[in-house]
Amino acid sequence: MDEPSELHSVCELKSFRNAAFASGLDEQDISLIVDILSKNPQAGDVMQGTGGCRKLRFAKKGTGKSGGYRTITFYGGSDLPVFLLTVFGKSEKANLTKAERNKLAGLTKIITDSYRGRVVKVGTGT
Repeated sequence: MDEPSELHSVCELKSFRNAAFASGLDEQDISLIVDILSKNPQAGDVMQGTGGCRKLRFAKKGTGKSGGYRTITFYGGSDLPVFLLTVFGKSEKANLTKAERNKLAGLTKIITDSYRGRVVKVGTGT
C-alpha cells in the first residue's frame, strides 16, 4: 500500500491520554493510533448521535481484537486535525450510552466552533 502524500495532524485531548494510560495502553500504542489516524483521518466507524465521532478498534500487539480497545475520535473535515477524545478497553464497555453519545455531540460542536473561530489560514488572501 502506498504511503499518503500528506499526513494529517492529530491532537490528543488530556482526557484521551488519561484514559489511555488507565486502560493499559503505553506510549508505543498511542503512537500507533496516531500513525493510523494521520494516514487515514476517517478510520473507524461513524457512531450515530455523536456529532460525527468515530470508533476505531485497536488491538495491542499480541492480544487480538477480543482484548482490544475502542478509541473515540473526531474528524470534522480537512481544515481540522483529528481529535483523540477517549479510549476504553472492550472488556470495560461494549458501547456508549445515549447520554455519553449526546455529551460527545456537544463536545464536537465546541471543538469545531472553537477551532474554526481561532484559526486563520496564512497566505490565502482572505
